[in-house]
Amino acid sequence: MSVDDSWVEKSLDHLAKGDLEITGRLVDASNATLFGVMHLDGVSLEVIYKPVAGERPLWDFPDGTLADREYAAFLLSDRTGFDLVPPTILREGPAGFGMVQRWIDIDDSIDLASYFAQDRSELRLLALFDAIINNTDRKIGHLLPDQSGHLFACDHGVTFHSEDKLRTVLWQWAGDSLTAEEIRILDRTTKVIDEGANALSAHLTELEIETTRIRIERLRSEGIMPLPSEDWPAIPWPAY
Repeated sequence: MSVDDSWVEKSLDHLAKGDLEITGRLVDASNATLFGVMHLDGVSLEVIYKPVAGERPLWDFPDGTLADREYAAFLLSDRTGFDLVPPTILREGPAGFGMVQRWIDIDDSIDLASYFAQDRSELRLLALFDAIINNTDRKIGHLLPDQSGHLFACDHGVTFHSEDKLRTVLWQWAGDSLTAEEIRILDRTTKVIDEGANALSAHLTELEIETTRIRIERLRSEGIMPLPSEDWPAIPWPAY
């Protein structure tokens, strides 16, 4: 199920122009993750706000910021039609510059502990997206199936690394042949990267962009969904 373009545009406009009020904090997060409400013209929108000042340095991600990679993941998801990352912007907030993302109300009737392991088209699409962006930390709790039946996903701060570091709970299609539609998605994504390299270069290094192209080409040439690595843990810990 695709996302309505007007919904995304209105969300981005609200995120960019609204007044951000902090309402809480996720205390278990390793980096500052704040809950907030964006007020604009009498309308309130719940958001997640991650200020750059609250990021802990990562030895294996020495370049850029978590916020930049979160935004780059949204740009790629939005411009390619994956429509998996909630509307996201970079802006100033009460705790400084950072990432602001629209909060997604998930369908509480879905048990994520069993949902993540199912053979569902929306999960397979996310697995392909994660392979492209080299997601090092796809946990069960990052899955956000909403009440309309659309799957969103959050937490893309550790992505786009130039070395293969794919770690995910979504391995149920490992080694399966890519479909014709998935090949078309890969081709479309390469085109989007080529045409939007300047936009991505503000948030990723040239090497990260180039290795993203290489990953896509490898997926296309091998013609299969990625396989778990034998050289490092393929599932993040904790998995939830």
